Amino acid sequence: MALSALSSARSFSRILVNNTRNIHATAPIANFKSSVSLEKIYPGSGLDLTRKIQPPKNEGLNFSGYIPIEQLQVSYSRSSGPGGQNVNKVNTKVDLRFNVATAEWLTQELKEKIAEKHKSSITSDGCLLIRSDKTRSQQLNLADALDKLRHMIHTAAYVPPPPSSEAVERQRRRHEAAVRERLREKRDRSLVKQSRRGPESDI
Repeated sequence: MALSALSSARSFSRILVNNTRNIHATAPIANFKSSVSLEKIYPGSGLDLTRKIQPPKNEGLNFSGYIPIEQLQVSYSRSSGPGGQNVNKVNTKVDLRFNVATAEWLTQELKEKIAEKHKSSITSDGCLLIRSDKTRSQQLNLADALDKLRHMIHTAAYVPPPPSSEAVERQRRRHEAAVRERLREKRDRSLVKQSRRGPESDI
């Protein structure tokens, strides 16, 4: 009886020692973070769906790319063109619109640039209108319309860099060469006209 109890105690001790070793062996693996982990690719992000995320803010002409879809007017309609019976049953065409002057998610500088660069897409009531019927999927057309809007804002916010001194010098030389060529052609035309007149006779 005593031998059996001693054997059981030894077996239990061996199990505890093995479990302790396994815990120490797996601890570095549990703390390992891959170079392509979520935290390293997108710092500050996580998988907690209940956490409230603060959208990035725009400053001046710097557009972050974030578009609050809840502040846009989205409407769907039936698309034209081929598509079989689906085209007559599902509203896949997407119309996006928002009032440029009252859009709180855009800075004043961006509003002025959008109104200047894309005035042909702005309606009489001041709304920027974007349409998409590229696919037969409502969600894909919505994504395409948002991408168009994002591209339009980036295009309006783009400020070309100032030309370098080398580019200015090249432009000056091209202008001077064009002036010289124009004067040469003018002189050649004058000589041709003089040669056609013929000698003047003395009366």
